[in-house]
Amino acid sequence: MKIYNRNYLKSRRKELRNNSTKAEIILWKYLKSSQLEGRKFRRQQSIGNYIVDFYCPKERLVIELDGEVHFNKDAIEYDKLRTEYLESKFIKVIRFENKEVIYNIEKVLKTISNNFNKNTSP
Repeated sequence: MKIYNRNYLKSRRKELRNNSTKAEIILWKYLKSSQLEGRKFRRQQSIGNYIVDFYCPKERLVIELDGEVHFNKDAIEYDKLRTEYLESKFIKVIRFENKEVIYNIEKVLKTISNNFNKNTSP
């Protein structure tokens, strides 16, 4: 069964790309066009029934950016279930708060890079 970019999520993925947060716009400037160590990232990629902020297929790495909406009980539980699903597919998930991206992009990029498998070339 297909788990990537299911058709029923296509319009929602497009809507999310067209309404990116400030943090998503900033991070995308550094991830697009394989700028970070030659790794290709996709934004608003769906995996299963979930849409992730950024996904690097080669590294099987998801990057999630969390704003205020992620800090309530229901959202925390939803994010936990989503992370468990992704990890069950052998996909690693790393999370950053939006303010980390906005105010310390260098640290965020270093953390992402540190999660790359250094045994694979781009």
